Formats: sequence, C-alpha cells, structure tokens
Amino acid sequence: MNATEDAASAMTAIVCRAPKDYRVEQVARPRAGRNELVIRIAACGICASDCKCWSGAKMFWGGPNPWVKAPVIPGHEFFGYVEELGEGAAEHFNVQLGERVIAEQIVPCEKCRYCRSGQYWMCEVHNIFGFQREVADGGMAQYMRFPPTAIVHKIPVGVSLEDAAIIEPLACAIHTVNRGDIQLDDVVVIAGAGPLGLMMVQVAHLKTPKKLVVIDLVDERLALAREYGADVTINPKSDDALGVVRSLTDQYGCDVYIETTGSPSGVTQGLDLIRKLGRFVEFSVFGSDTTTDWSIIGDRKELDVRGAHLGPYCYPIAIDLLARGLVTSKGIVTHGFTLEQWDEAIKVANSLDSIKVLLKPKN
Repeated sequence: MNATEDAASAMTAIVCRAPKDYRVEQVARPRAGRNELVIRIAACGICASDCKCWSGAKMFWGGPNPWVKAPVIPGHEFFGYVEELGEGAAEHFNVQLGERVIAEQIVPCEKCRYCRSGQYWMCEVHNIFGFQREVADGGMAQYMRFPPTAIVHKIPVGVSLEDAAIIEPLACAIHTVNRGDIQLDDVVVIAGAGPLGLMMVQVAHLKTPKKLVVIDLVDERLALAREYGADVTINPKSDDALGVVRSLTDQYGCDVYIETTGSPSGVTQGLDLIRKLGRFVEFSVFGSDTTTDWSIIGDRKELDVRGAHLGPYCYPIAIDLLARGLVTSKGIVTHGFTLEQWDEAIKVANSLDSIKVLLKPKN
C-alpha cells in the first residue's frame, strides 16, 4: 500500500481508553458491509454523560460488567453525510449518497423481548454508539459506520448544522416531557437548565401548562429559560424554591417535577416541591449515588415516579420541530472545536463556561 492509499484508509478519531485517558489518534477508517452505511461526520456534541464517563463515574466503569468497553470511539450526538453505501444499504435505509442523516443512539438487537414488543430503547443487549464497539464506534471521528440494525432518519436541507447537532438530545427531551403527561392546568417544574433542561423548557412550553418553572444555579441559563418560555425561574442560591412553588400552587406543590440536574440534591429537592399524587420524572445520569427517604414516595405522597431513557419514536418529532423553527439550538450551542482540540473541548464542556460543545471534524 502506498502513502496515498494508506492516508485514505485512515482517519482522525478520539479514542477512549480509560477514565481521563482519551486520545486523538489515527485509526482505520470504517467500511460499509452489506446493509451498512458510512457517514462523514459533520458534528458531534459532547454530552454530560460523556463528561461523566471521561471523569470516571462509577455507572460507566464500575461493577463486573461496566457500561463502557474500552477502547472505543465515543460520541452519540452525531450527524453527517452518507459517504459510502454497502450492498443493499440504499434500499435497507432508504437513503442516497450525500444525504444528511442521523442514527438513533441505541442499536437494537431486534431479538430480545423489548425489541420484539416495540420497546427497542430498553433493548436487553443495549449497545449504544460511543460506549461499546460490539456493533460500531461513536461519532467523535471523521467517519462512522451504521450497522444494519441502526435506526436512521434523514435531516431536511433547511435545518442548520447547529440545529441538526441537537437532534439526539432534543429527542431525549421530548420523550422526557412526554413522560410527564403535562396537562393544561399543570404547574410544571424543570430542575436543571443545562442543554437537556433548556430543550425540555422549549418542548414543555409547547404543551402550554398553566405555569412553567425552571430551577438552576446559573443566572445566565435561567435568562435563556425565560427566553424559551419559562414563566418563573428560581436560583436556589438566592430564592426560596419551596416558597415560590407553593405560592404558585395554593401551597400544594407542583403537579409535575422533571429532574435533569444530574445532582443528588435535584432528587431530594423534587420530593419536597411536588404535591401528593404528583408525577416525578427522572432523566439524569448521576455521577454518584442518591439517597433519600423513600417513605415520601409511598406513604406520604403516593407519587407516580417515572424514568425517561433515550428518545424512542421522538427523532422524527425533533427534526420536525427544528425544521418548523419551534425549537432552536440558538443559545444552547456555545462552542465548537476540531477533533485535534479535544483536550480543550472536554475541559470547556466539563465547565460552566459552556452549555453545548460541538466537535466538528476537518474533512
């Protein structure tokens, strides 16, 4: 193989090898097999779960069967252009060369009880792009392969790069808000105004609840939440969250509490703020264990506690909302870096200096 052929068969990628050991490397460029495609990555977001994984959080690295199986190319908030189609892939995915596409973050096995019943996002095997390479690596690279069981969606031409880059987290936000079953007369509290929380604010606003309340420790993020439709914002450093919420609800508490802080205090706060028979939706990925008095859930309030995982059946909705301008990345996407700038990118993403950081490979 000559130098030109060797360069064409390699690509730049971030390789996760261990906590805080992520390296910019030259690796083999993926090739498309039967019913597979390869995309040229346009952008890949750095998620809060990527930051927790990088820092060594127990849920990613601990136990006898850790979620992360290194070495692996991380990244699940990606989209790109169809670069190569394997045999049968055009018909299998209904796509053509050059089209902008995204794959859902989970790669279903299509064999377990959850996949067979349509609940594919809870797949027992649970391969997710960017954490295990059994089926394929993630999107923090120049190119990426979609295996045959990937769930692929097209992205309309009019959707900007920044908007397209938030389709995955927006789908998660939509699923989470839907789990809250928001009604027109509900007082809804969203705890956490990070990227996901700010997207949830926009989606919840479209549900037109009676009052939409957002809690966060960063005033600049609360200002964005108000721009996105929050009626009331609370900074616990200076405001009495319980007093404010009770004043809005005849002292009962909120009807729906959505936890997306990633902090254990967000859970205990929610159990205080929510009314009896309320709906508590838990979305966050935590870096440490959460301890609380479970009698609040049962004996005292009889709460309806609901989890929210991934963005099942919500990618088409996310794409449509972005295409119609009903949800935006403006104000959320704050930084962009090349793959070669990884060390700076993860530092900024893991701080309050940013909201959403994108990696944009040089192709």
